Amino acid sequence: MDSSRFVHRRKPDIPVIGPRAPDKKQHIQEVSVKSIELSKVIRLLEDPLTVNLKERHLFVLKKLLKRCQIGFLLKELTGIAKILNICAEKVTDHPEYQPIFCEALHICRLPFLKEKSSDELNYAQDVIEFLSHMGCLMRVSDAEVRQHIVESVKSFYSSVAPKLLPDGLQPTSPGYRLQLLERSDLAQTLLLSMAALENQPGIKLQLLQTLQILSSSSDMNCASILQAGGAETICLHMNQPDPNGQVLFHSSEILWNLLERGSTEVTAQLSSIECVISLKEAFLHQLINGFRHSDLQLRNDLLVITTLIAGNPNSLLIESLFAKQLVVYATFPELKSHNPLVSNLKLSYNNEDLKMKKMLLNLLVLMSKDLAALQLYKEERVLLAVLMLVRPPAASPERRSASRQWSSAQQEEVQLQALATLCSLAPIMLEDYMSCQGNAVLLLLLDWCVAQDAFFGQGHSSPVAEGRGRRKAQMRHCIRVLRSVTSSGEESVNQDLCDQGTINQLLGILMQMEASPDEDDLVSLEIKSDIQLILSALCERDMHRKELFGSEGVEMAVHFLKKGSDKFYSGLGHNKLILSTVDCVWSCIVGCYTTEDYFLAKEGASLLMDLLSSSPRCVHCNVLASLLELCDNPNALSHILSWRDSSGQTAPRFLLQLWMDEEEELKVSRDQDGGIADPQRPILGVYQQEDPQLSFPANVPSAAVLELSENLRSKVYSIFCKLGFHDLPGLSRKHYVTLSVVRRYLDFKVGEVWEEVSRELGLDGVRPTTPDEEALSAVCKISEDTARKVAAEQRSILELQEKEDISEEQLMYTEIKSHWKQKELTAKSWDSYVSRTSNYEILKEVKAQREEYIESSRPKPEHEEAAVHPTELILGKVMSVERTGSSGPAGVKLTLARTSIKASGQDQAAPTTQDPEYFSTVKD
Repeated sequence: MDSSRFVHRRKPDIPVIGPRAPDKKQHIQEVSVKSIELSKVIRLLEDPLTVNLKERHLFVLKKLLKRCQIGFLLKELTGIAKILNICAEKVTDHPEYQPIFCEALHICRLPFLKEKSSDELNYAQDVIEFLSHMGCLMRVSDAEVRQHIVESVKSFYSSVAPKLLPDGLQPTSPGYRLQLLERSDLAQTLLLSMAALENQPGIKLQLLQTLQILSSSSDMNCASILQAGGAETICLHMNQPDPNGQVLFHSSEILWNLLERGSTEVTAQLSSIECVISLKEAFLHQLINGFRHSDLQLRNDLLVITTLIAGNPNSLLIESLFAKQLVVYATFPELKSHNPLVSNLKLSYNNEDLKMKKMLLNLLVLMSKDLAALQLYKEERVLLAVLMLVRPPAASPERRSASRQWSSAQQEEVQLQALATLCSLAPIMLEDYMSCQGNAVLLLLLDWCVAQDAFFGQGHSSPVAEGRGRRKAQMRHCIRVLRSVTSSGEESVNQDLCDQGTINQLLGILMQMEASPDEDDLVSLEIKSDIQLILSALCERDMHRKELFGSEGVEMAVHFLKKGSDKFYSGLGHNKLILSTVDCVWSCIVGCYTTEDYFLAKEGASLLMDLLSSSPRCVHCNVLASLLELCDNPNALSHILSWRDSSGQTAPRFLLQLWMDEEEELKVSRDQDGGIADPQRPILGVYQQEDPQLSFPANVPSAAVLELSENLRSKVYSIFCKLGFHDLPGLSRKHYVTLSVVRRYLDFKVGEVWEEVSRELGLDGVRPTTPDEEALSAVCKISEDTARKVAAEQRSILELQEKEDISEEQLMYTEIKSHWKQKELTAKSWDSYVSRTSNYEILKEVKAQREEYIESSRPKPEHEEAAVHPTELILGKVMSVERTGSSGPAGVKLTLARTSIKASGQDQAAPTTQDPEYFSTVKD
């Protein structure tokens, strides 16, 4: 008996009180004993001298497992993994090892044990390797062993720690093993082991259940499964014989879990021809043989997976003939067919069948991206079936007989889904659409939506939100379909709509909606803007249709323009409505003189200017384009020139301000007064200068040409060409400086383009001929000289402005001086009055002086020439100012009202106002 075994068995008779060092030493010794025993077991199993001692092996393994009944220690997992690997190799030839092997796997269900809290961190890698090794044990062909492995993994998500544990041992935290399982290869190896379970369906089903748990609990597990091609593997094994249908159910659940966490990679794996065929077989089996509610749900789940695959451009639905079958099912039961696929198909018209119908219609949209699918649609008359679903109930008796078992709520949902499908299919199948009289069907539906609908103008975008029986959702989708077919530009479709009175019908609906007090929600605004876009598409290139638009259409456009842009950022769609209204003006009104004149009579040009001044910058381009086209009408110019905004700003002044804001945005080189700072680049922005200097092909517009459409300057210049550049109201000298650049914009742009041509020739290494080179140099020189002349003109404007400012300043100083003089005279007069009334002696003196003055003023014939005239003070008040043309203060004449104030000693008479007289403020 060795000493270590003796120490292990020794028990102290008396409890130790005091330091715990001896106990720690004893614990370390016990741990080392266990480790040594585990290493001895491994050596016993692997040693060539003892490898065949089967009974000895079984005895030692049973003893080891008896000691580990409460769970495996974290630090022993590496040794346990080696022992399990050895047993797995021996089980095939020696079935006696199988019970012990299964018992060890059963113990794996228990939580791992730790002696210290730090063991979880220290032995984390050992746990990861142990869990990965458990998956590799599936190589053992024994059914019971595989079942124990699968059940052990499943138990990880529901294991409970033993109630009683020896002192010094603790179970690991509940989520510890699951976190490390995500880092291991267990999920991947379990998936790969499916190929070895063909003859063990029961274990395969349990394995699928385990994979379902693993895929539903962790994204990392899903990534590990997908890395091993899990989606494809599951799909290929989902149709194996299974009387209960559990294999298909769990397979679809696993695919769902994978799709929720990595749809792109999953659809890529499921897009192979083998997977699509497997999915087709599973769907057809459920469609024909499924009657229980769970079977119908599984059928719809498979259809959803198919829908996701259809979204992959590399899917092989058409090549596998799955698409053809889906198209046949999508047209059932609207179209009568002798196809064997639907001969025995019956629908129960419950909610699951409703979901399938809607998903089949949605699949038609997804598959339409493939041109080969459109041929299938033609052959199976898909558009006819969709239009039958779209028709209003009163107009489709055959539809009611075909779908008589759909409830009214279900019919509404199917109708909305069919409208959404038609919105995508009609523009790409216009020939079939016209042959099925699609326009007539939609216009009938539109009439049905607005005819005696108590709920018209209420609701939102879905039948659930709007309530059953409301028709606003149908109107919304119907208008969408009309917008999609008119925007395709097919003249036959647009002409057919106009022949059926669509323009007046849409105008009536639009104004009817506008008259409703509650029509300002998201859906109503979308319908209004879509109607205006339809009208724009119909009238844009046809003068007769613009005449049909007429006064009623002009009234509509004016009504919406008057609303302004106050709610532009409301988030409900007012921004789209404003843009569609401007587009409607440009497409339906501009170009036809009758509608233009009526529009101008309704102050349409002023409304456009109001919208331009109040709207955000993103709208300016559209409004300016409409104004520019409207300026071709001579009557429009007076309306624009007479326009004033709320602050009194005129149209030319506002347009020039737009120009200055645009140049500030482009960072065009300008001096502090807005003049040209760089004659070589008079209109070039900083961003355009910083762009890499490249050579463009002949069919690609250069940066100088693209700039015309990217900012507002070209439109502002064109409008000024209509308005003229002289005698414009409301402009200051600063605006005249900008106007001088606007007037020469085309010259500068031509020079910029030629300079760009010359630069591109240099980049391409092309030397023009001598005459061409001289011509290029002359053009560039002329452009620069023009810029210098404009700069000189701007300086002269500024100098004249400076002189006027100085003259006005001098006039202001003169007026201030006159006012101060008037105040001094008034103060002096007041002092004289106060002195007379407050001092009796002064009053007597004044009276004596007055009497003396009166006496002396009496006429004396002999001394008539020597008559003394009374002394007067003149108090003047400025009545008006007049310039005589002379420079300086001498050229200013003031009109004053004179008031005479007699000096002390004269008669106290009331002041009288004399007639105004003109005099110069500066003495000669």
